[in-house]
Amino acid sequence: MTTGEVTASVVVHAPPERVWAMLVAWERQGEWMFATSVDGTADEVGGRLAARTGVGPLGFTDHMIVTAWEPPTRCDVLHVGRLLRGDGGFRLEPVAGDRTRLVWWERIAVPFGPLGKVAWAVGGPVFSVFVRRSLRTFARLVEAGA
Repeated sequence: MTTGEVTASVVVHAPPERVWAMLVAWERQGEWMFATSVDGTADEVGGRLAARTGVGPLGFTDHMIVTAWEPPTRCDVLHVGRLLRGDGGFRLEPVAGDRTRLVWWERIAVPFGPLGKVAWAVGGPVFSVFVRRSLRTFARLVEAGA
């Protein structure tokens, strides 16, 4: 099975506690995460989230279980849906000047054998662009005091 990996980061001009608060305001992720809305109230290991990604009827729901919860520095999830499996998470690292580096990572088990491998070769870079775009939007929201 092919594994698709994406890691992206952004420096946010805000302290880790403020960045964390916005990251785990799950119901607000649609404000910054491209074409995604999240349901759930995960605030501990074992918490469950469901992220719907798509436009109109085209899309999928990513079911996740929180596997690490260390406010305000780390949250990891296990993707447990029928289509999307793997793990991911984010880390917050303090940076000089009351700033925070947010690192977002995903490691996805790409389904459909050789066809999935080809699809990831095309879709992986596109996914990476959307993750980076979402993180920049996130940083702007936090810095604006949203």
